[in-house]
Amino acid sequence: MYDPKTRATDADVAEFIENIEHPKKREDAYQLLQLFEETSGYPAKMWGPSIIGFGSYHYVYASGHSGDAPLVGFSPRKAKISLYFATGDTERDKLLSKLGKHTSGKACVYINKLDDVDMDVLKALVLQSIAFLQKMYPENK
Repeated sequence: MYDPKTRATDADVAEFIENIEHPKKREDAYQLLQLFEETSGYPAKMWGPSIIGFGSYHYVYASGHSGDAPLVGFSPRKAKISLYFATGDTERDKLLSKLGKHTSGKACVYINKLDDVDMDVLKALVLQSIAFLQKMYPENK
């Protein structure tokens, strides 16, 4: 049976942020923590060893695979900051076109620093992602 690595833990979010070596990345992480908490309305929780997530939902794929994941989140990684938003929503792409300097993959949006992005668009991405996932998985409201 598949055992997901990314699951909610009891690790301390502030302690994780304090251990970020680069001062600017640590400062950005605290700003993101405040933005995500205020915008989402959910407290921060560590998911796995390095993702700070907000809220959660339970998913079930057609294959039968299921699990839990944060509604939104971020991870201040060494190279870039990873932002986690819902995939599969066309509204995401519209908002990303206004975000500022970033790259994106299927599940993540990558930024170098917060100064590169529009904070209002970032807030909109948080809200849009939560709304999309709660519509897709209504039992999690």
